[in-house]
Amino acid sequence: MWFKSRTANRRFERDHVLDVKMRARQIRATRLRVITKLAAIVFGTALTLGLFWYGSDWALKEWLYKNPAFSIKHLDVQTDGDISREQILAWAAVKPGDSLLAIDLLRIERDLQLQPVVQEASVVRVLPDTLKIRVMEREAIAQVTGFQAPSAGHPLKPTTFYVDPAGYVMLPLETHPRSSATASSADALPVLTGVLGTELRPGKRAESQEIQAALRLITSFERSPMVGVVDLKTINLSGPPVLQVTTRQGNEVVLAAEDFERQLRRWRVVHDFAVQETKQIATLDLSISNNVPVRWHEAGVPAPLPAKPAKTQRSKKKHV
Repeated sequence: MWFKSRTANRRFERDHVLDVKMRARQIRATRLRVITKLAAIVFGTALTLGLFWYGSDWALKEWLYKNPAFSIKHLDVQTDGDISREQILAWAAVKPGDSLLAIDLLRIERDLQLQPVVQEASVVRVLPDTLKIRVMEREAIAQVTGFQAPSAGHPLKPTTFYVDPAGYVMLPLETHPRSSATASSADALPVLTGVLGTELRPGKRAESQEIQAALRLITSFERSPMVGVVDLKTINLSGPPVLQVTTRQGNEVVLAAEDFERQLRRWRVVHDFAVQETKQIATLDLSISNNVPVRWHEAGVPAPLPAKPAKTQRSKKKHV
């Protein structure tokens, strides 16, 4: 009896172990099938997306980007200044025959606006075959003589820089032939002296207070009663806080670096008095608010040069 009972117990224990092993195999098999199905789904999805992307890319290139119907046939280029059409297209790096749909409009606008002489640029597609480029140039209102090396490894040479009303520095467009009228207009711009060479970085804004004050003076002068009466020739910035101005008519005038409108009105009053008394201004100090120290030219001084005619408005920006 004792033997039989023990044998039965051992048999029961073996059946239980076998049952556990069978369940573990079933679970592993089930897990393997699930993993295999998931892998197949992931692989199939990736393959489908890859084929779709490749097919879409191929279709875009063959049906759109390489389609001659969307090739650039007309390049409509306009500027409000003197930059040539060829120069603008060279900066934009586009030409007839390029795909109108494949070109990067933002890249073209960025490349154009990186040029120091360009203030704003816009590029627009006009389907099916036209690209419009519009350029707004910076307008030079003053010039500065500095030094710059033509290229790396070359010695410094005297160079004329130009400055727009905001203080952005420009170089002349050597590749663009200037008309005689444009060249004469550029040569007549006021010359800023006493400027540090570190301020003359083409494409960058001159931040010095003296330069900004001189540019405000030029802008205020062109709207003042003195425009058309005298011409600004040089503005010396080396004696802050005042600006020392020389005119083409032989006047030397000192102005404070603020409230130019009031000082220019006082200048006009002194000028009218000089004309009435048949005198010529030699030196004039407008930086003093209480009075206006003035010194007249001696008798026998040649008559002053006539001033340029007053500008009513700038309908077209000019760059040298």
